[in-house]
Amino acid sequence: MLTDQATLMDRAVVRALADPLRLRILELLAGEQLCTCHLVDELGATQTNVSNHLRVLREAGLVVSEQAGRYTYHRAVPEPLERLSAGLAGLASRARLAVAVKRPCG
Repeated sequence: MLTDQATLMDRAVVRALADPLRLRILELLAGEQLCTCHLVDELGATQTNVSNHLRVLREAGLVVSEQAGRYTYHRAVPEPLERLSAGLAGLASRARLAVAVKRPCG
């Protein structure tokens, strides 16, 4: 069973991943560290839009950012994704078992 804190973190991760542009940012960062300018070029989005999405990803613990001179580089953090994956796998296992269980009505 997850703690309340872990549940809240997982909800923040799911909310962050629900946006297609944030998911694409995370997919790009899973392959390599990129600076904001790389993400803007790759995504065709404005710098402000990319920065706002990166903020949401950072707040969810999915991305960390680091200054390198006048550039900011970003990288994906795998642990929240692993935690979410394990939670979803557990949910899938419970759903498999629930096929044989029906709560009686009335």
